[in-house]
Amino acid sequence: MDIFYDTAPRAFIIITLLLGGGAAWMTGSAVAQSWQPVSKAILYMLLLAAAVRFLQYALAGGTPPAALADARAPQLLTYFLTDFAILITIATLSHRIARASQMVAQYPWLYRRTSPISWKRKTG
Repeated sequence: MDIFYDTAPRAFIIITLLLGGGAAWMTGSAVAQSWQPVSKAILYMLLLAAAVRFLQYALAGGTPPAALADARAPQLLTYFLTDFAILITIATLSHRIARASQMVAQYPWLYRRTSPISWKRKTG
């Protein structure tokens, strides 16, 4: 067990990175497609991180949610914050990529793409 996750590395990769990360990617993209700010995606990641923590407990034998009431609360908080940080990173990256595509597609006379995550106003 590591300081940042309480299950086997394989369970962490499958549950947090693949399942949670996939949901975070789709959420970030969907929020961008509806022209909502990235703050809304971050709020959704709080809920998704809680769901991922529950799956870690239910499927991989992670720290139970009841640990909030005993001495394991700091550990549980660390695991939750690790999952939350990973999910926020994935969701904001997805949001930014989708928003860059939107801006260039919606306003082709005004903006040009400079990288997968950025755009720039056309000059002249």
